Amino acid sequence: MSDLIDQPEPGQNAPEFSVSEISNAVKRMIEGEFSHVRIKGEIGRVNRYASGHIYYDLKDENAVLNAVTWKGQASKLSVQPEEGMEVIAVGKLTSFPKQSKYQMNVIELRVAGVGALMAMLEKRKKALAAEGLFDQDRKRPIPYLPGVIGVVTSPSGAVIRDILHRLRDRFPRKVLIWPVAVQGDRCAPEVTRAIEGFNAMTPGGAMPRPDLIIVARGGGAIEDLWGFNEESVARAAAASDIPLISAVGHETDTTLIDYASDMRAPTPTAAAELAVPVRAELAVWLAGMEERRVRALANGISQRGQRLRDLSRAMPNPVDVVAMQGQKLDLVAARLPRALQTMTQGKRVQLAERTAALRPQSLQQAILQKGQLLQRVASDLANAPTRRMDRLRDRLGGLKRLLETLGYTATLERGFAVVRSLDGGVLSTVKAAKSAEGLDIEFKDGHFRTDAKQAAKKPKAKPPKGDQGSLF
Repeated sequence: MSDLIDQPEPGQNAPEFSVSEISNAVKRMIEGEFSHVRIKGEIGRVNRYASGHIYYDLKDENAVLNAVTWKGQASKLSVQPEEGMEVIAVGKLTSFPKQSKYQMNVIELRVAGVGALMAMLEKRKKALAAEGLFDQDRKRPIPYLPGVIGVVTSPSGAVIRDILHRLRDRFPRKVLIWPVAVQGDRCAPEVTRAIEGFNAMTPGGAMPRPDLIIVARGGGAIEDLWGFNEESVARAAAASDIPLISAVGHETDTTLIDYASDMRAPTPTAAAELAVPVRAELAVWLAGMEERRVRALANGISQRGQRLRDLSRAMPNPVDVVAMQGQKLDLVAARLPRALQTMTQGKRVQLAERTAALRPQSLQQAILQKGQLLQRVASDLANAPTRRMDRLRDRLGGLKRLLETLGYTATLERGFAVVRSLDGGVLSTVKAAKSAEGLDIEFKDGHFRTDAKQAAKKPKAKPPKGDQGSLF
């Protein structure tokens, strides 16, 4: 049958093809003529399938070209396709016979110029900001003195040496290095895995979990730093439970990870300075705080001592308190006998009045009852002074003990003495003692008085005449 198709009918020059044959012929022709092309255009709609293939459009103002990147090729793209992005697509043209369509198999995407890169970056930044990934309330405070610091950077560059050197100068800490590519198509996935890997560590495990993460890279062009603008890196930094400092590029370079991190450092060296304090400055600060603590403690003790002395002066003199109570006791004791006599006479008068109206038979009984009552009253009256005196004596003893506790007599028993002037004023300084006309020194067994004027007139002992004396 194929022979009939391939041979033209009598009188005709054009051969006949089957649909598959013509489709395959077109496919071979297109792939042969356009096996490697570079096409500049704007990306239209983008469809990502569960299989991993990416289907999208390349368009300009006059035409649309279907494009596809297969699963194995998608992970190698340096730039992932996004709608509205102006790119240069590198690949080959091919056809899809089942739908009679031709399309481009894209194996590499490059952003068409810095302006397009910045426009795409701004669009991505706005989208992530709208999700709240850059909000200030999501940012965590940087620990004051982390025990372990995780560094995500290239292990062979000058960046890691600068960070380690700066940490060693300021405050040496344990450092875990997670090596990654800091540019190219491997940069974004490796940095993302490093941040997620540090967060996945178990606290207190065999490998210590970092208390702080530093993501660092030296300066470069925007294309070199583009890996840190990828959405996966920004999301990993925002989702990190461990506080994260970004130090990508120089001070003028800004990437998306800077907005998602908890703190941005202008340089990797500055990141190390932000991570730890200066140990010498911390020691000086601690010494100053210790000095303030000791001074505050001494001032507090002094103020409380002065307060105690002020309160003691406001307390009443124990001698006066005891004397007043003794005077009250004397007044009560003097009035008590007269009061007893008066009350006894009054009771006798009441008894005589009540017994006058009683009959002879009940009179004797009433007299007996009243006599018993009178005896009890008399007994109570007789014992009342004794009980009153006992209570007052106990109270007086308590006041005496209080006087001994608050007074200075007990202090004299321990070997101290009280120095007064002759007029009775207490002398508490040497200057006051020298200016006094005389001293009255009270010891535990009595007073010793000195007259300063007589002591000054007392002649001094003179050495015997004719004798030079001894030097010893």
